[in-house]
Amino acid sequence: MAAGEVGLQAIRYSRGRLQLLDQRKLPLETIYIDVYDSSGGWHAIQDMVVRGAPAIAIAAALSLAVEAVNLETKPTSLDEALHFLHTRLDHLVTSRPTAVNLLDAATKLKNKTSDAALRTSNAAEILVVYVDAAEAMLAADIASNKAIGDYGADLISGQSKRDGKLSVLTHCNTGSLATAAYGTALGVIRSLNLQGKLNTVYCTETRPFNQGSRLTAYELVYEKIPAVLIADSAAAALQSSGKIDAVVVGADRIASNGDTANKIGTYNLALAAFHHGIPFYVAAPLTSIDTALSSGDSIVIEERSSKELTHSHAGHGPQVAASGISVWNPAFDITPAKLITAIITDKGIITKPEGSLVFDILGFLNAHVVSNISNGDLNCRQEESGSDHDEKFYILNSATIIQYIKKHSSLASKLGSPESDWKVQEVGDGNLNFVYIVEGTAASFVLKQAVPYVRCVGESWPMTPDRAYFEAITLKKHGALCPQHVPEIYHFDRTMSAIVMQYLEPPHIILRKGFIKGIYYPCLAEHMSEYMARTLFFTSLLAISTTTHRSAVAEFCGNVQLCRLTEQVIFTEPYMESSNNRWTSPQLDEDVRALRDDEILKVEVAGLKAKFCENSQALIHGDLHTGSVMVTLSSTKVIDPEFAFYGPIGFDVGAFLGNLLLAYFSQDGHADEHNDRQEYKKWLLATIEETWNKFSCKFLALWTSNWDLSAGDAFHPDVYRSSTVRIAAQEYFMKGIFADSLGFAAAKMIRRIVGIAHVEDLESIKNPDLRAKCERKALHAAKKLMKARMSVLSINQALELINSELS
Repeated sequence: MAAGEVGLQAIRYSRGRLQLLDQRKLPLETIYIDVYDSSGGWHAIQDMVVRGAPAIAIAAALSLAVEAVNLETKPTSLDEALHFLHTRLDHLVTSRPTAVNLLDAATKLKNKTSDAALRTSNAAEILVVYVDAAEAMLAADIASNKAIGDYGADLISGQSKRDGKLSVLTHCNTGSLATAAYGTALGVIRSLNLQGKLNTVYCTETRPFNQGSRLTAYELVYEKIPAVLIADSAAAALQSSGKIDAVVVGADRIASNGDTANKIGTYNLALAAFHHGIPFYVAAPLTSIDTALSSGDSIVIEERSSKELTHSHAGHGPQVAASGISVWNPAFDITPAKLITAIITDKGIITKPEGSLVFDILGFLNAHVVSNISNGDLNCRQEESGSDHDEKFYILNSATIIQYIKKHSSLASKLGSPESDWKVQEVGDGNLNFVYIVEGTAASFVLKQAVPYVRCVGESWPMTPDRAYFEAITLKKHGALCPQHVPEIYHFDRTMSAIVMQYLEPPHIILRKGFIKGIYYPCLAEHMSEYMARTLFFTSLLAISTTTHRSAVAEFCGNVQLCRLTEQVIFTEPYMESSNNRWTSPQLDEDVRALRDDEILKVEVAGLKAKFCENSQALIHGDLHTGSVMVTLSSTKVIDPEFAFYGPIGFDVGAFLGNLLLAYFSQDGHADEHNDRQEYKKWLLATIEETWNKFSCKFLALWTSNWDLSAGDAFHPDVYRSSTVRIAAQEYFMKGIFADSLGFAAAKMIRRIVGIAHVEDLESIKNPDLRAKCERKALHAAKKLMKARMSVLSINQALELINSELS
């Protein structure tokens, strides 16, 4: 399959072979590099052999297609085929986290292959489905770019005040070298030229990597388009001269309000254009729009090597700056929507509502593409229209929710007509937020709102509603890594701290309630181990670089209030006198006094608290108890990650295991003459054992299969070359995770018995003496587990320790 009849190609592809034009060598040398697999694709993107958001996505997809076609040993099962494809796609995404096109392409390809797996049992067919889909992306990108060019040329020429041919200023490289072919912003310029409407295009040099002088100038000369190269610092002066009719640039990522991330220096051009009254246009495909971001404030900006500034030739030449000088070298900047005149897409022109400073991108999507794109393709639909920005936060209720939904067309259309049939039911029984089920004639969804206080306490305990933002982006991140076990998000409104997400219909119930009823869940260990292994591995330094990791850690540091709350209610208050504490009294009074007097236990808790505060291993759910899991006999979905931050891996694992243990110790309180619950208790212990063992195996399998891909910085493959040292490193690492998990499990158990928030497993036992008996056993087992966690070497040994509390 060829890339089409175009003069200049950054990507040459035929089935089984991929060549990328090495753009680092341009304009003096034209050299194509063969890419044989996804690892080669990852390095080509990271090393800027290929660049430009659309081209990066296509190159990544095709690199894996080539690998799939040429595999010597093919996967023999569906699971192996999906694991092979999905883990490599996850790895490819880490090569350029700013490029939303890359994440979008990976998500679509994963969904495509997952859907195919429902229709066939043939692993080879899954690989063919993937290759076909990747090739279709190549063809679609070319068609998309030509549409952008035509829409943009018509817009710019139609809105120009000048008669005759126009002069346009552009930045960076957005042509055939940045896409599969034709280009985005440069595609608009190419279309203007083909229509005979272009006088001159001015291109910036685009320091420090000089994409403008090396690449754009190369393309313009190659295509014989009249062009002038200028220094970046001359752009404002050029605009003041009256020679420029429009500025048109590309985009790496566009937020739902129109804020745009693009090559560093774009913001400067937009400010100058705004000052001089020159239209400023962004040209990008819809895949560059990330509706999961309410504004550009949430976009992570990569920093490039300091050598690009301190040495000539973009860091490859001799030193030109003074030794010892500090460097700040961001790769991108954010241009606010208010400076952008219009966004040119492959589906038409996005403009601002009258009187608004931001774009109604969701309205455009609903009007132009919603019928052709699935919810999965639209990502997380955040609606941040101009009216939303003027609206202040208010607490929703059953009456005002209807009015709120009417203002957001995507939500209203999802529910269906007539509006008089919509129903709202409050269902939240949590400690922090209000939760509603909204039912319509066509569909239903859940609306969750964070209020500025702790719901179960009231306004006397203030709490930032920004926790909804961290919940929304965690659901999106975890959903991309493990979509089968995370509900889909339809809408996020940061002003209102409101999330609208998939309604998990009955027979889904909260896992904790299922435990109380004594329901067996045969898939629980399999599903939860998969969720924990994938979300924790792929957000850790075992899978990502320190640069990506630190940026993500910094973003989630904003969730400081909920981290602080966790520190308070889990690691501090249970071990001291606090008005927040409560327990079954007087039955447990002596047990609580003994807990507070236990100095050895306090030392262990201090160590765990330090780990929680200091060890930023992975993006953890942060509150993974059995009330945060919804289940059927064959489905498991994890919800409510508002406590998410980068913390110790063992905190999530321990939280889940600790809550299984609380369910275990509560069973005697739910026994009756018909069911003594003894068999169910055995099943719970077996589930605990199975969950840890499967988590450990899955986590290690991901680590082993990704080690040579060089994505993670924690254990560099060139350092850990031999299988012996790799196994030793893994054993050491997992031993630490296991000890942490046991300790955090114990801390979670203790706090649920003597702290502020208890669990229904125990609270629903009406007889206080019986409840206290169950709680005492759980409390004593937790204390033993916490003190022995460093010496316990296996999950079997841990369970034996717990069983000793019953003897």
